[in-house]
Amino acid sequence: MGWRDNADELLTGLTIKQREGLRQVLIDVHRAGVWSWSLPVLLRDRCWMRLDRIQLSQLRCYLPPEGREESPELVHYRMLIADGVEPLVAQQVCWHYFGMDDCQRSLRDYWQSCMAEHHGWTACRYRQLVIAYRERIERGDVAVPMLVLARRGSHEQHLLHWIYFTPSSDVISTPVSI
Repeated sequence: MGWRDNADELLTGLTIKQREGLRQVLIDVHRAGVWSWSLPVLLRDRCWMRLDRIQLSQLRCYLPPEGREESPELVHYRMLIADGVEPLVAQQVCWHYFGMDDCQRSLRDYWQSCMAEHHGWTACRYRQLVIAYRERIERGDVAVPMLVLARRGSHEQHLLHWIYFTPSSDVISTPVSI
């Protein structure tokens, strides 16, 4: 199996067994040929030299996306502010609409999540990955997303790479910033 130059950096450190597993994943996706939540996603943990294959439907469990910023209470508050409503009035409207306890819980969860490290893995990035995966499969591209996990304790972001399968059995990796 040949590897292209732009894939070398991503694939450096993979064992022969992991490379064969990657090849098999691409063959499986090629054979499937249709969109499904059971399509594979690869998780690469460089610290432990692991390359795990999970189903797309399991990704939220393995790598829960941070979505506190998208709570209905905060979204509604921001919409009111964008419409020119004074912050205090916007807060009172939200308290009336959602209840004071839920608004305070949402705000507390938001601030706590700001202090926690989620390596840039947000609900928005998760949705973008799913949409991009589906679009690639539906247009006939054989591609598998590989998330290269940030090192624990670092401020790095998880990196997304698309691993492509071509008829010549070469694998092409393209980094994506989402």
